[in-house]
Amino acid sequence: MSTKLRLLSSLEKVFPEETCPKDDLHRGSMLRNEIYSFQVACTTDKLLNYTANVTVESPLRDCLTVYTVGCVPSMMPLYPHWHDEDYLKTKPGLFPDVLSGFSGKFLVTAGYWRSLWIAVEPRGQAKAGVYPIRITFEDPEGGRDSVQFELEIIGQDLPEQKLIVTEWVHTDCLANYYKIPVFSEAYWKIVENYLSAAAKYGMNMVLTPVFTPPLDTKVGGERTTVQLVDVSVKDGTYSFGFSRLARWMDTAERCGISRFEISHLFTQWGAKAAPKIMATADGEYRRIFGWETDASSEEYTSFLRQFLRSLRAFLQARGMLGKCWFHVSDEPSEEHLENYRRGREIISSEMPGCPIIDALSSYKFYETGSVKKPVVSSDHIEPFLEHGVKNLWAYYCCNQSVGVSNRFLAMPSYRNRVLGLQLYKFRIEGFLQWGFNFWNNAFSERLIDPYRVTDGLCSWPSGDPFIVYPGEDGHAVPSLRLLVFNEGLQDLRALQLLESLTSYEETLRLLEDGFAEPLRFDRYPKSAFALLSVRRRVNSRLKELCCGK
Repeated sequence: MSTKLRLLSSLEKVFPEETCPKDDLHRGSMLRNEIYSFQVACTTDKLLNYTANVTVESPLRDCLTVYTVGCVPSMMPLYPHWHDEDYLKTKPGLFPDVLSGFSGKFLVTAGYWRSLWIAVEPRGQAKAGVYPIRITFEDPEGGRDSVQFELEIIGQDLPEQKLIVTEWVHTDCLANYYKIPVFSEAYWKIVENYLSAAAKYGMNMVLTPVFTPPLDTKVGGERTTVQLVDVSVKDGTYSFGFSRLARWMDTAERCGISRFEISHLFTQWGAKAAPKIMATADGEYRRIFGWETDASSEEYTSFLRQFLRSLRAFLQARGMLGKCWFHVSDEPSEEHLENYRRGREIISSEMPGCPIIDALSSYKFYETGSVKKPVVSSDHIEPFLEHGVKNLWAYYCCNQSVGVSNRFLAMPSYRNRVLGLQLYKFRIEGFLQWGFNFWNNAFSERLIDPYRVTDGLCSWPSGDPFIVYPGEDGHAVPSLRLLVFNEGLQDLRALQLLESLTSYEETLRLLEDGFAEPLRFDRYPKSAFALLSVRRRVNSRLKELCCGK
């Protein structure tokens, strides 16, 4: 045997310089409309590398996508003094992450392991049954080595996703990376490509830049203008154009995204200033508000009220008002409570009935009534759960690096996927993550190449700022973390399906069967086997209930 092959689950990470995980997976199961992934790891005992021809044979061949798992560098895989023991690595190095296109040829490296990623997506079209998937590697001398995986498709579909998921798509990063003018036809096409990718893997709400989002921007600095709303001002009176916003909404809905979170109307970390707002003022196109604008000023308050009234009329005319959610300021702290409350009152008075959501950690914001629908960091969520807060949202970012789920490159994949079980158990309404494709450094002072810089120039642990890479053809290139995160969302939907056929109590018992302690956001089983076992149990029970077997 010239090529050594091992079948692995999607929850293993194959590092080239380390011993490959044991061959642990030869059979799996899925529902008809899921995406099921597994890996084939390989190396050779020959002295030199060689290129193998790889063939995949299966009755499901038309439903398979094969990727090469590529490694990316990380200078900062974690916070050196702010992490727990549940990381795969603590030092800079190469990390498997990017899922590149596959041509049928694969470089087999002597003494180092690499892997192929097989994603199976029947889209509800395959009949129930067990299907073989055989992967064969042929070396240049004609030697052939194969492995076979058996996948059972259960004759049942997952229900539609109820969880609201938003991962912020940064369109200025798209324009800057691809070097295209904002709002050119090329820009709109690339935006559509990325929104389609986001929707495919579970995102159903999109950050909508009515004004350039005041996020991760240095005080006094600014990001590339992506403002969707046209603004004109003459003698203190404002008028607004919504044609680009209408196109944005049409594009998103065509991609499968049905909810819109209106970008923040005050600056991050305190709501102290206005976002950058461009307008044609007395014939000149220029910035009329920004860091220099006090958020509580009469001028900005008057503008904001006029804008919100026009926006409300536009959304009502399109029948979209009930699909829109609003932001005041991102990640405020208790010292900003008065600023936040002032901004919230303006929005709520002009947009009555529209949800207002913001990422925060302090229970005081909810306790004082300053926020009705909190989006709480997963490591600060326990007080909200203990007080029985309904319709709760959760989020994580770089700070959630100890004790809770996240998707840093250095974390094991089960730590990514377990979030789905947690969201199910605690009946979380929505989940937010800030970086679908943030390809800047901290405060957006510099652009970065995400294939070379995965940590924002040592701004955050690698894996926090983005979960897709830019493809040369203007399409998003997925990461293995994106597909694993989607597996967590599929787990949640499978549990909801089982609950609809049994009960919440029975489903929870089955979920936690064999766990050492009840599942919490800060307590979870630290093994891929435990999570894969949950789905095996759920799928087996669904097969009994739905198929009578």
